[in-house]
Amino acid sequence: MSDEHEESPRLDVPVGMFEDIEDLKAQIASLTALVKTRTEREAEEPGKDSTETEATAGGEADDEEGGYPPFILLLDSPEYDDELRALIEWVEGVLVPGYLAEPSADAKWCHLWFEHTVAVARLHAAWLAWQELTDPASCGYTGPSVWHRDHLDPALRELRGSSGPFAGCTKGEHRIEHRLPGLVPSAWTHSED
Repeated sequence: MSDEHEESPRLDVPVGMFEDIEDLKAQIASLTALVKTRTEREAEEPGKDSTETEATAGGEADDEEGGYPPFILLLDSPEYDDELRALIEWVEGVLVPGYLAEPSADAKWCHLWFEHTVAVARLHAAWLAWQELTDPASCGYTGPSVWHRDHLDPALRELRGSSGPFAGCTKGEHRIEHRLPGLVPSAWTHSED
């Protein structure tokens, strides 16, 4: 046999392909863990249908699909207040001390960030992703890297940038009105005419 017919492995793999493969592995691990959890839950109570099982396992019925927490801006009080309190604990306990250096003209931060709706929305989204992607059982070892790349870095760029929600806030001065336009229709609220 001649070696001419044997193909050598291709070494010109596109940049980013390995990250994509690791992302896929993390997603598969997450889905596998979800299927296992649901299968175990159904096995514990075989006589109940899946919606009844989910309702009793969580204490009350979850309106959201799959039992995932809803986006914070879709919540009403007291659920919004509870979710905001938990978000504040995470931001002030993990994000601020670990990731946010002293604010500057190029990287703003408002100590009253929770009064900026845009900041609450972006930070809540980053927090939800952090909860999922820092669990090694579902995301393996690449979850935190994916969280930094896909969630934290873009969120902080938007929040701390020159046109972000803190653009009018300076050290020692909090201004929220600078970001609130007059009358703009909102998809979040519907007013009766």
